[in-house]
Amino acid sequence: MRALRFPRLVYNKISIAGGFVAVITALTMVFFLFVQAGKGETNPYVGILIYMVLPPGLLVGLILVPVGMFRQWKFLKKHGADVLPPWPQIDFNKKTHRNVFIVFLVGGLIYACMSAVGAYQAYHHTESVEFCGETCHKVMKPENTAYRNSAHARVACTACHVGEGANWYAKSKLAGAYQVYATTFNKYPKPIPTPIKNLRPAQETCEQCHWPRKFFGAQQRQFNHYIYDEDNTAWPINMLIKTGGGDPKTGQTAGIHWHMNIGVKVEYIARDERRQDIPWVRVTDNLTGRITVYQHQDDPLTDEELQNGTRRVMDCMDCHNRPSHNFHPPDFVVDRAILTGQIAQDLPDIKRVAVWAMDGDYDSEETAVRSIATKIVDHYKHNYADVFRTRRVDIQQAVVATQQQFTQNIFPEMEVRWLDYPDNIGHFIYPGCMRCHEGKHVSEEGWTLTRECNTCHSILSQGSGERYQVASTPEGLEFVHPEDIGEEWREIGCHECHTGTQP
Repeated sequence: MRALRFPRLVYNKISIAGGFVAVITALTMVFFLFVQAGKGETNPYVGILIYMVLPPGLLVGLILVPVGMFRQWKFLKKHGADVLPPWPQIDFNKKTHRNVFIVFLVGGLIYACMSAVGAYQAYHHTESVEFCGETCHKVMKPENTAYRNSAHARVACTACHVGEGANWYAKSKLAGAYQVYATTFNKYPKPIPTPIKNLRPAQETCEQCHWPRKFFGAQQRQFNHYIYDEDNTAWPINMLIKTGGGDPKTGQTAGIHWHMNIGVKVEYIARDERRQDIPWVRVTDNLTGRITVYQHQDDPLTDEELQNGTRRVMDCMDCHNRPSHNFHPPDFVVDRAILTGQIAQDLPDIKRVAVWAMDGDYDSEETAVRSIATKIVDHYKHNYADVFRTRRVDIQQAVVATQQQFTQNIFPEMEVRWLDYPDNIGHFIYPGCMRCHEGKHVSEEGWTLTRECNTCHSILSQGSGERYQVASTPEGLEFVHPEDIGEEWREIGCHECHTGTQP
């Protein structure tokens, strides 16, 4: 078989190198596509290689071919090749010209098809959970781990962080360019701050699935706590959460979702970037137009702060600020492990020792896992010899459960702990509702943003054993603290004592 012949201008180092690069790159792309299709799963690094690294290489190779031909033509003209025409010519009467045209035509079509498919796949790959959570494994490990264990684990990252439309897609990719730089040159902070400023309005993301106008009534929820005593005494609190909602056009709006611009427009100014210190609130009644401004009576905004502060309209994310990336405190996860049977409740003192083991100051996950096992085992070996001898299986099960909860919520390498990421739902560990409803925000008319517990929830039952109580009226029970602290709970917020570990 005779070799395919091309014009003599093709035979130069640059054009040959370009053709070689283009062919090798194309074959590599096809090979990895078949490998990925055969495995039936996506790998973030293979996806980056196929859809983002190799296509530019293929394009560069194809461009080098005509560049080399042009340079060769100039070289021949300069060195006295007078037989060459003033400009390169394409003559289909010459077989060599037809050959190169066919190669470029077929190659161009193949490249166009691959580019179309590649661009489409590149778009979807950069929108995938694997790309967002696993590409920068060390940096994004905390967020990805929390997301995988969250209620939104089946919702793509971009559904919340980007949303629909080309405008926000472009913004996210521009922001991602800096993140690539920061990761490459180790310029990122530890822990990674929550991107509050870059979040899209909740009405354009959250409310595509959750619509407060269609939420009505209340929701029952039980909070299961275990006391830090030898018996790990259960202290559940069964509440009716007054979620509320509604549409002003069809009926009364009430409950917690009253805040969500249904019956009123709520604005606020926060002193800090994390929006935990909120001294100024303005409420506008959508029906009457009445405006009421509330200021913190002990620490109001100065005139300068009021003038320069950013006024934000309250939306879903002001309360539901950790919908997918929750880093739970030891107190919470140990309670949950006891409730679900991962840790035996009748193992003496296990609540206290498990929380204590998780709360250590560790420099790596490996050190933490090893130390947790040592602390729990040694505690029973030295303080409960009989229990250590007869219940080693339960002790080992408690060790494994505590280690697992640590690796899902605390990340020493990235300096991630629960207090670094406040959760604004409730007011047990973090200020949450108490940022505004601590009873110190007062208007000029003398009105106070309420602190009354029954405004948002009613206690249906609480306690256990002889101290178990059940509500007999719609108003519910008055809260009873499991420890005798008198009336102090009326004056301070839960979060002022409870920090996620033993108080």
